[in-house]
Amino acid sequence: MSVFLRVLAFIFNILAVIVNEITNLIIPRRKPLYPAIDNPLLLKSVTELLTDLKEKKLTSEQIVTTYIARIKEVNARLNAVIENRFLEAIKEARHADNLISKAKDEVQLLMLFSQYPLLGIPFTVKEACAVKGLSYCVGSVARQGEKSPENGDAVELMRAAGAIPLLVSANPEYCLAFDGDTIVSGKCLNPYDMRRSSGGSSSGEGALNGAGATPFGLASDISGSIRLPSLFCGVFGHKPTGGLVPIKGHFPYSTRDEDFPYFLQMGPITRFAKDMPLLLQVMAGENAGKLKMTEPIDFNKLKIYYTYSMGSLVHVPVDFEIKLAITRAVKCFEKGGIATEELHFDEFQNAIEICLSSLASIKGLPSIVTQSTTDKPNKLELTQKIAQSLFGLAPYTTMPLFVELMILVNAFISSKEAAKWKEEVKHMRSKLANILGTNGVLILPTYHKTANFFNGCSLLNISGVVFMLLFNVLGFPATHVPMGLDRKGLPVGFQVVAAPYMDRLCLQVATEMEAAFGGWVQPQ
Repeated sequence: MSVFLRVLAFIFNILAVIVNEITNLIIPRRKPLYPAIDNPLLLKSVTELLTDLKEKKLTSEQIVTTYIARIKEVNARLNAVIENRFLEAIKEARHADNLISKAKDEVQLLMLFSQYPLLGIPFTVKEACAVKGLSYCVGSVARQGEKSPENGDAVELMRAAGAIPLLVSANPEYCLAFDGDTIVSGKCLNPYDMRRSSGGSSSGEGALNGAGATPFGLASDISGSIRLPSLFCGVFGHKPTGGLVPIKGHFPYSTRDEDFPYFLQMGPITRFAKDMPLLLQVMAGENAGKLKMTEPIDFNKLKIYYTYSMGSLVHVPVDFEIKLAITRAVKCFEKGGIATEELHFDEFQNAIEICLSSLASIKGLPSIVTQSTTDKPNKLELTQKIAQSLFGLAPYTTMPLFVELMILVNAFISSKEAAKWKEEVKHMRSKLANILGTNGVLILPTYHKTANFFNGCSLLNISGVVFMLLFNVLGFPATHVPMGLDRKGLPVGFQVVAAPYMDRLCLQVATEMEAAFGGWVQPQ
């Protein structure tokens, strides 16, 4: 146990509780300032759109142009788009329509969509995930104007499946913050309350999906960067098993750390749970067979474990309405005759030390200040940059600098302690995998509260990220599940975790919850 870290976390938690209560009382909600959805096409899942394309009830050009119009409607308010490729996307949609029109019968159509399972479906991409020819600055002033020379691996897999990228969307500087707020692009706003954050680091994907402005998004997650925006913006988001989805082309990226592809994963954000299995299979590429998606799930043998906290006073308290969402889900499964059990997992009490020591151990990431993986600023220089950034006197945002400083000082954890926590990770991974097995899932908070306000609230609430970061460290799959809106009109929900390569259990539970409670709710 690190006494310093626990005292620091306790102080942050006390401040967070006070600030959260005050801001909720004095800052009124600003409802969406963009039009509600009036085109039924925008309310169709990817699965339904594919059926309409196969039956020639819709064209890809209709889908693409409808979504482009919706993006323009909402982005004027949300500020979620970094750069678009709308003209190219329309041309590619016409090409897809031409391929479909040439299929003379049902057999040829079946063969065509077997080869291109997402043919004609548009999607959006987090800027950090690399779309050829589009912005690749990732919120950095020093990288402003930089374009991606090629598609990232995951984007290339989507393109090979026939999907059509529309744009790259907002993320914080170097993806190292929990708000989409950069000097380069400004604030990316929450579609449910435009005074609040859409989360990070997949900020734009959360906002666009929440506003019904994309069929699905491709995002990335190293410490909750898919799940947090999904919670804040009321949609589904899946962080796959560590190492499942290829991440080459992502920025930042490390070639010097063999664990990096297990910490960082790319996955889908979408309004519809039933779309995630197909999207994940495409993203997984040659690893898709490991998921065994076609194997049926025996619900009679499914076991639901749940917990409301990490079991320690140094972990930030969870909002009542998030706990209530978990309780509602558990009761729903119990009514269906499925076994449930509250999990008391003592090892969770050390989650702060485990997560921070693991994150601080990542090697080979470039510095925000120098852009180099080897020539990095010292502690004093970083501290000075943080102080300057607080007053707008440095061309950087504060939280990414704070994260870089924490990595530089090894999160105030000695090398001896770090070795101990590394062994604890192995123990925890093995023990939790044995508990969950091939038929168990764990339901727990994604984060301790609903969407944060801007201006420092995310930094104060940083310890809540442990709920998500722990499963990046362990390499377990995790899906955020929306469960409606709270009294303030903000999305609530929880995450579902399974053992490695049991992603299909997470996705199936998400689908069941969508059927029972409605899933995504349009902002109002």
